[in-house]
Amino acid sequence: MKRIMIVEDEAAIREFEAINLTRAGYRVVEAGSGEEALDIYDSDSEGFDIALLDISMPGMDGFTLCKELRRRSPALGIIMLTARTQEMDKISGLMLGADDYITKPFSPSELLARVDSLYRRVEMHTSVSAGKSDQITLGNFTLDLRRRTLVKNGKNVELTQVEFQMVEYFFNNPDVALDRTDILTRVWGSNYFGEEKIVDVNIRRLRMKIEDDPGNPKYLVTVWGMGYKWNTK
Repeated sequence: MKRIMIVEDEAAIREFEAINLTRAGYRVVEAGSGEEALDIYDSDSEGFDIALLDISMPGMDGFTLCKELRRRSPALGIIMLTARTQEMDKISGLMLGADDYITKPFSPSELLARVDSLYRRVEMHTSVSAGKSDQITLGNFTLDLRRRTLVKNGKNVELTQVEFQMVEYFFNNPDVALDRTDILTRVWGSNYFGEEKIVDVNIRRLRMKIEDDPGNPKYLVTVWGMGYKWNTK
């Protein structure tokens, strides 16, 4: 389908994004505000693979829109657009459920690389993992590779496609310390433009979903000087 919604109040920036993504084969739908974007999303019958959201918009800002879209769909790919100086905005957007961020100003090549990378992960969300068993069980958790779901103590844990890929990587390597670079390459791809801290923020978000006490994790633990591991002991 390769369908993407661009949400940007500045017409020139929205046109720049739309032209480049259309040339790359994406079907683009544009919205000039968060309110318009939600109306389009709720009334649309085809669905979207990715939403590209500007943070600083009048009315409903990108944070609120991200939260609303994520509430509607854990599978939707969400990229936030942030200013170079808005470091906390990047972290806030990721914690609210965004999969990635792009810092303004950006080139057409960076835009397409980020969108293409996320689109591949969205596509994997509905695909079957070839050559693997359907489920991996570690303690109280069961990861279903066909349904792309995680269950803890019989209850479903809502995961985005990025979170699912991270958990799948940990489940395939239980009790093994995985460094940030390995996780970044595995989940975001070897050509990822961004920084390793996106791994740390997603770990924080995952802990909020899977840990009994996120401040004192016992499953997804930090290996100081190395990275993280899924602890089964």
